[in-house]
Amino acid sequence: MDSPNSAAPPSQAWAFWTIAPGVGAIQSETLGPLPPGHAWVRTIATGVSRGTEALVFAGRVPPSQYAAMRAPLMGGDFPFPVKYGYCAVGVLADGSRVFVLHPHQTRFAAPTAMCVPVPDAVPDRRAVLAANMETALNIVWDAAPLPGERMLIVGAGVVGLCVAALLARIPGADATIVDTDPTRETLARRFGCRFAAPDAAPGDQELIVHASASEAGLRLALDRAAFEGRIVEASWYGDRAPSVPLGEAFHARRLRLIASQVGAVAPAMRGRRSYAQRLALALDLLADPVFDLLLDGPTPFSALPEAMPRILAPGGLCHVITYENG
Repeated sequence: MDSPNSAAPPSQAWAFWTIAPGVGAIQSETLGPLPPGHAWVRTIATGVSRGTEALVFAGRVPPSQYAAMRAPLMGGDFPFPVKYGYCAVGVLADGSRVFVLHPHQTRFAAPTAMCVPVPDAVPDRRAVLAANMETALNIVWDAAPLPGERMLIVGAGVVGLCVAALLARIPGADATIVDTDPTRETLARRFGCRFAAPDAAPGDQELIVHASASEAGLRLALDRAAFEGRIVEASWYGDRAPSVPLGEAFHARRLRLIASQVGAVAPAMRGRRSYAQRLALALDLLADPVFDLLLDGPTPFSALPEAMPRILAPGGLCHVITYENG
């Protein structure tokens, strides 16, 4: 007997493509036979991961990073046309909900190994944060925080706030979020952290996570680090080349600058947790309703081409895209 997911789906789906710098379009997709080891997924919601998707939408992925920046199930090639995204929540034929690293599309076939169950305690909209939380979890693994450390998170975007929420749970942690937007203070406090504007950021910080994707933020991180402090660089700059002051007190204070990138499991957990296990843990962490504060929107999928420039404007959080018909 055939599996419930082997039934033939509608022959057509619709997907969001970036076809030129700052220009998106919804295009039809032909759904062929279901490949072995795959399942049909009807999309409920997707999330826009602003930092990376803004660079892709603007065509700012440098050629040297084309291979590294490919999302697992993206379509096309950089720079354009490209179907990009990795925050999809959908339903299988048996009614179970899954999170898949897939672009914005109404229906699609995905490898069953990449269909990670969404816990009952996590609503559809909040589940789109799984990729951001997975990135934050990997950053914390790279950071190896210690109880009682003074911690600074530079950049109160979605990933920075997820990192802050995890670090604030470390016993005795003294965590401060720094951002140029004073309205982020309410969010910082809801996540159990202090808040400071850049010019008031505390010094002598033993662990700093930089997540602002700005040269000024990285300079601030280096300036506020304690002797032998650790700075985890969680930002990706695309085709920009930030100037970093490594000739000032960097060597005298024996600072450590650590790159963190979600494409590889952090060394502390590599071989102990698979990619699927890391993503499943990220979904479990989203059971806390406080993470609803990180969601913007929703916007209907049909309006995405006109709305994407506004969604990707500075200052937004994780914008939810809804799919009425799937």
